[in-house]
Amino acid sequence: MINIQFPITSKDTEMETTSTKVSVWQRHVAVLAFPFASHPPVLLSLVQKLASAAPTVVFSFFNTGKSNRALFSELSCDNIRPYDVSEGIPEDYVFAGKPQEHINLFLAVAEEEFRRGVKVAEEDIGLRIGCLVVSAFIWFSSQMAEELNIPWVSFWSAGACSLSAHFYTDLIREKGAELKGNSLAPDNEVDDLIPGLSKIRLGDLPGGVLFGHLDSPFSTMLHNMGRTLDKATVVLVNSFQGLDIDLTKNLSSKFKSLLNIGPFHLICKQKPSSKYDEFSCTSWLDNQKPRSVAYISFGTIGRLLPDELVALAETLEETKTPFLWSLNKDSMKLLPDGFLERTTANGFGKVVSWAPQVQVLEHIAISVFLTHGGWKSVSESIGAGVPMICRPVFGDQQMNTWMVERVWGIGVRIEGGKFTKDGTRCALEHILPLDESLKKMKERIEALKELAQEAVGPNGSSNKNFRTLVDVVSGATL
Repeated sequence: MINIQFPITSKDTEMETTSTKVSVWQRHVAVLAFPFASHPPVLLSLVQKLASAAPTVVFSFFNTGKSNRALFSELSCDNIRPYDVSEGIPEDYVFAGKPQEHINLFLAVAEEEFRRGVKVAEEDIGLRIGCLVVSAFIWFSSQMAEELNIPWVSFWSAGACSLSAHFYTDLIREKGAELKGNSLAPDNEVDDLIPGLSKIRLGDLPGGVLFGHLDSPFSTMLHNMGRTLDKATVVLVNSFQGLDIDLTKNLSSKFKSLLNIGPFHLICKQKPSSKYDEFSCTSWLDNQKPRSVAYISFGTIGRLLPDELVALAETLEETKTPFLWSLNKDSMKLLPDGFLERTTANGFGKVVSWAPQVQVLEHIAISVFLTHGGWKSVSESIGAGVPMICRPVFGDQQMNTWMVERVWGIGVRIEGGKFTKDGTRCALEHILPLDESLKKMKERIEALKELAQEAVGPNGSSNKNFRTLVDVVSGATL
């Protein structure tokens, strides 16, 4: 069921004649979001920048009501109109706790909901859709764009490494079928499995590519996405020139147009929200020594096991490592008894339920980032020049961690794949001391930071690519 979040009036966007609505906008773009995790806010950040660069274009933003209410509570933009689509949850439905249950329900109704929504928006605004800008996960929108004979812009909010894994899923499975016995084990490292990547550990491929539930709705969605991307008018990637040269070169040869428009947090800088630093993280960091603090955050969805939380907390306390930890309130209850009181009283630790991550990472007090390895966090850490200790949980995080440690050399994976006291101590001792190995790691990440800054500069590659995107969306290239 489509629900118009903010009713559109004639005063806002259109004028009426005797029986026909005539839009005052020159172009109408439909934006289809994948309504989970950080996908909607990241896509909306892109749309906000597009809306500012193309003020005569109106953007209809399709997303679930719950997500839209959170996103648009503080946003006021004349040419961005939110529309709600159903989550696909039947009335009186009782969740059984199955993996990806919410996602599966949404995927079952998504295409019908988006198609219906587009018709509603066209009627409301009085102008037919002229372009589709979508989360890459919404692969079936390729057919919608083909039927409407309009450009289809697919946005991959992660990096070229995971995009390549999904694009080459069929090839990876073919090569995987040729491997025998232990050669197909997750710990095995295989050369030239993915074009543009010299080596990859099989267990670091995104779930659903070679291992896991290959026929699940989510895995099927990603597989279909990989098979469809070569039809896109433009494929957008949240990366920058010089980070993954061989991967990008290969993908560029397969797509009609591939545009790196990242790092996204640098090219789409937003005004701070009312929530900005409500727990005074930056002022606390001001009182810490330069390059002394470990920043810890594992994203909005991923959760550490209780024993890992305890091991990490006890190691921080025993080593007296200064830390700032962004941790949800439910997980705080699992910390060792008295940990919060002791570390706060001693002044070397601060635990908050939310932190302004970009500003924290850019603070001079931060020395290392303990992270789940999500692409948003990895790119923000690169943008700030902060080495990482990665504990991947799911999705593309394993592959991102491989790139961080084995390809770029700007961080380490936690020993054994989970936090233990010995493994955590070892990782901290490897990253925090100012020894020769850390010096080389810092040099590598500083070099990537400089490339990122150059890319988002006035004449940088990502900024030029964004201007190309504006031309596509506004119809200037047609």
